Amino acid sequence: MEARKSVKDLRKKNLKDAGIKLFKTGIMKNYKKKIKIIVEKTKTGFSAYSEEHSIFTTGRTIPELINNALEATQLNFEEEYIISHENLKFEIDFAQFFQYYKVLNSKFLAEKIGMNPTLLSQYVQGHKKPSENQTEKILSGIHQIGQELSEMNLIYQR
Repeated sequence: MEARKSVKDLRKKNLKDAGIKLFKTGIMKNYKKKIKIIVEKTKTGFSAYSEEHSIFTTGRTIPELINNALEATQLNFEEEYIISHENLKFEIDFAQFFQYYKVLNSKFLAEKIGMNPTLLSQYVQGHKKPSENQTEKILSGIHQIGQELSEMNLIYQR
Protein backbone atom coordinates (compact mmCIF):
# COMPACT_ATOMS: atom_id res chain seq x y z
CA MET A 1 0.00 0.00 0.00
CA GLU A 2 2.84 2.39 0.84
CA ALA A 3 4.47 1.66 -2.54
CA ARG A 4 1.28 2.81 -4.33
CA LYS A 5 1.29 6.05 -2.32
CA SER A 6 4.96 6.67 -3.21
CA VAL A 7 4.25 6.10 -6.92
CA LYS A 8 1.29 8.50 -6.73
CA ASP A 9 3.41 11.14 -4.96
CA LEU A 10 6.18 10.69 -7.54
CA ARG A 11 3.68 11.19 -10.40
CA LYS A 12 2.39 14.37 -8.77
CA LYS A 13 5.97 15.64 -8.38
CA ASN A 14 6.80 14.84 -12.02
CA LEU A 15 3.65 16.60 -13.25
CA LYS A 16 4.42 19.60 -11.04
CA ASP A 17 8.01 19.73 -12.34
CA ALA A 18 6.64 19.63 -15.89
CA GLY A 19 4.46 22.66 -15.15
CA ILE A 20 1.19 20.74 -14.95
CA LYS A 21 -1.01 21.60 -11.98
CA LEU A 22 -3.33 19.21 -10.22
CA PHE A 23 -6.44 20.64 -8.63
CA LYS A 24 -8.35 19.18 -5.72
CA THR A 25 -11.61 18.89 -7.63
CA GLY A 26 -10.01 18.26 -11.00
CA ILE A 27 -12.39 20.79 -12.61
CA MET A 28 -12.04 24.55 -12.43
CA LYS A 29 -15.16 26.69 -12.61
CA ASN A 30 -15.67 29.80 -14.72
CA TYR A 31 -15.75 32.94 -12.61
CA LYS A 32 -19.23 34.44 -12.94
CA LYS A 33 -18.70 37.97 -11.59
CA LYS A 34 -17.27 41.15 -13.12
CA ILE A 35 -14.01 42.35 -11.60
CA LYS A 36 -13.66 46.13 -11.56
CA ILE A 37 -10.20 47.25 -12.69
CA ILE A 38 -9.42 50.93 -12.15
CA VAL A 39 -7.12 52.47 -14.77
CA GLU A 40 -4.88 55.47 -14.14
CA LYS A 41 -2.61 57.37 -16.51
CA THR A 42 1.05 57.52 -15.44
CA LYS A 43 4.14 59.24 -16.86
CA THR A 44 5.27 55.98 -18.49
CA GLY A 45 1.88 54.65 -19.58
CA PHE A 46 -0.88 53.24 -17.40
CA SER A 47 -1.42 51.41 -14.15
CA ALA A 48 -4.41 49.31 -13.13
CA TYR A 49 -5.62 47.78 -9.90
CA SER A 50 -8.62 46.17 -8.25
CA GLU A 51 -9.95 47.46 -4.94
CA GLU A 52 -11.54 44.07 -4.18
CA HIS A 53 -8.71 41.67 -5.11
CA SER A 54 -4.90 41.63 -5.01
CA ILE A 55 -4.55 42.61 -8.66
CA PHE A 56 -2.03 45.26 -9.76
CA THR A 57 -0.34 45.80 -13.13
CA THR A 58 1.06 48.36 -15.57
CA GLY A 59 1.36 48.80 -19.32
CA ARG A 60 2.79 51.32 -21.76
CA THR A 61 -0.40 51.24 -23.87
CA ILE A 62 -4.06 50.44 -23.20
CA PRO A 63 -3.96 47.11 -25.14
CA GLU A 64 -0.82 46.07 -23.22
CA LEU A 65 -2.46 47.08 -19.94
CA ILE A 66 -5.59 45.06 -20.74
CA ASN A 67 -3.53 41.95 -21.51
CA ASN A 68 -1.41 42.43 -18.37
CA ALA A 69 -4.53 42.93 -16.25
CA LEU A 70 -5.99 39.68 -17.57
CA GLU A 71 -2.75 37.84 -16.80
CA ALA A 72 -2.55 39.34 -13.28
CA THR A 73 -6.18 38.41 -12.63
CA GLN A 74 -5.64 34.87 -13.88
CA LEU A 75 -2.64 34.53 -11.55
CA ASN A 76 -4.73 35.80 -8.63
CA PHE A 77 -7.43 33.16 -9.25
CA GLU A 78 -5.23 30.46 -10.81
CA GLU A 79 -6.22 27.55 -8.60
CA GLU A 80 -9.87 28.50 -8.15
CA TYR A 81 -11.44 29.85 -11.34
CA ILE A 82 -11.04 30.31 -15.06
CA ILE A 83 -10.84 34.04 -15.85
CA SER A 84 -11.42 35.62 -19.29
CA HIS A 85 -11.62 39.16 -20.72
CA GLU A 86 -15.39 39.06 -20.12
CA ASN A 87 -14.75 39.03 -16.36
CA LEU A 88 -12.88 42.35 -16.42
CA LYS A 89 -14.59 45.73 -16.27
CA PHE A 90 -12.16 48.61 -16.81
CA GLU A 91 -12.92 52.06 -15.39
CA ILE A 92 -11.11 55.34 -15.98
CA ASP A 93 -12.12 58.84 -14.86
CA PHE A 94 -13.26 61.50 -17.35
CA ALA A 95 -10.14 63.67 -17.15
CA GLN A 96 -7.78 60.76 -17.80
CA PHE A 97 -10.02 59.38 -20.55
CA PHE A 98 -10.05 62.67 -22.46
CA GLN A 99 -6.32 63.17 -21.79
CA TYR A 100 -5.56 59.82 -23.44
CA TYR A 101 -8.14 60.04 -26.24
CA LYS A 102 -7.27 63.57 -27.33
CA VAL A 103 -8.85 62.91 -30.72
CA LEU A 104 -12.25 63.00 -28.99
CA ASN A 105 -13.31 66.63 -28.65
CA SER A 106 -15.53 67.28 -25.62
CA LYS A 107 -17.41 70.08 -27.39
CA PHE A 108 -18.24 67.75 -30.30
CA LEU A 109 -19.33 65.02 -27.88
CA ALA A 110 -21.51 67.46 -25.92
CA GLU A 111 -23.30 68.54 -29.11
CA LYS A 112 -23.69 64.90 -30.18
CA ILE A 113 -25.44 63.92 -26.93
CA GLY A 114 -27.35 67.16 -26.39
CA MET A 115 -25.42 68.30 -23.34
CA ASN A 116 -24.21 71.77 -22.47
CA PRO A 117 -20.52 71.90 -23.63
CA THR A 118 -19.52 73.93 -20.55
CA LEU A 119 -21.01 71.29 -18.25
CA LEU A 120 -19.19 68.45 -20.03
CA SER A 121 -15.98 70.49 -19.87
CA GLN A 122 -16.44 70.81 -16.10
CA TYR A 123 -16.82 67.03 -15.84
CA VAL A 124 -13.70 66.47 -17.96
CA GLN A 125 -11.64 68.92 -15.89
CA GLY A 126 -12.84 67.37 -12.63
CA HIS A 127 -14.58 70.52 -11.39
CA LYS A 128 -17.92 68.69 -11.21
CA LYS A 129 -18.88 65.06 -10.90
CA PRO A 130 -21.58 63.73 -13.25
CA SER A 131 -24.56 61.82 -11.92
CA GLU A 132 -24.98 58.18 -12.87
CA ASN A 133 -27.55 59.21 -15.50
CA GLN A 134 -25.20 61.81 -17.01
CA THR A 135 -22.33 59.31 -16.99
CA GLU A 136 -24.46 56.81 -18.92
CA LYS A 137 -25.44 59.51 -21.41
CA ILE A 138 -21.79 60.45 -21.98
CA LEU A 139 -20.68 56.83 -22.26
CA SER A 140 -23.48 56.10 -24.72
CA GLY A 141 -22.31 59.03 -26.86
CA ILE A 142 -18.72 57.79 -26.77
CA HIS A 143 -19.87 54.31 -27.83
CA GLN A 144 -21.98 55.80 -30.62
CA ILE A 145 -19.00 57.76 -31.98
CA GLY A 146 -16.83 54.64 -31.72
CA GLN A 147 -19.44 52.64 -33.63
CA GLU A 148 -19.66 55.29 -36.34
CA LEU A 149 -15.87 55.39 -36.68
CA SER A 150 -15.59 51.61 -36.86
CA GLU A 151 -18.09 51.52 -39.75
CA MET A 152 -16.26 54.24 -41.70
CA ASN A 153 -13.98 53.64 -44.69
CA LEU A 154 -11.58 56.30 -45.93
CA ILE A 155 -11.13 57.04 -49.64
CA TYR A 156 -7.71 57.97 -50.84
CA GLN A 157 -6.36 58.99 -54.22
CA ARG A 158 -2.94 58.31 -55.66
